[in-house]
Amino acid sequence: MFGIGTQELIIILVIALLIFGPKKLPELARSTGKAINEFRKASSGLLDEEEGKKEKEQKKEKTVVAEAQKKEEVEKIKVKE
Repeated sequence: MFGIGTQELIIILVIALLIFGPKKLPELARSTGKAINEFRKASSGLLDEEEGKKEKEQKKEKTVVAEAQKKEEVEKIKVKE
């Protein structure tokens, strides 16, 4: 877990307990968890938005290619006539 071993984690928790106290520590942990959750939601939302943009661009490119092919076919037919 992030390169932190059990001993280091225990030391960090003891220091946090000394700094914030036993009453404030659960509240701090809850707010930290909520912040991490919101950050994950926001980052996944950005990724979804980027994927949506890429899909729209791909659809536009396919449409342009299809229209160009249709124009070429129409021109070939006109040339034959």
